[in-house]
Amino acid sequence: MTQPNSLTADLLCLRGHDMLASGEPGEAAAAFRAAISASEQNTDAHVEAHHGLIRALRDAGQLNEAVGAALALTALTPGDPLAHTALSISLQAAGHVPQAEAAAARARILEWKIQLQSPPGEGRLP
Repeated sequence: MTQPNSLTADLLCLRGHDMLASGEPGEAAAAFRAAISASEQNTDAHVEAHHGLIRALRDAGQLNEAVGAALALTALTPGDPLAHTALSISLQAAGHVPQAEAAAARARILEWKIQLQSPPGEGRLP
């Protein structure tokens, strides 16, 4: 059964995505922040809300805030290549090229580790 806060978080994430699609990144960021607050017990929704917030902040031109949100996501999910990719994109947009390249390299390394741990036929070459 879905928890009330989980449902609220999911609905807020949907609203955030709708606002992004409508070209309203400020409103999207507010929805994603609310989803983060409501989703602390639902890891998937929580991570999705963090990714949405990072994108909304970048779209709003709040690049330093986007970097901060991406750093928070990498702390929350240190083994997730997508979190490090989001950090790399945000750092690049903010003009921090060497740090962006380091974050991209970290994402590639994490992806390789995942591939090496997968059985043959599931993303791993024989």
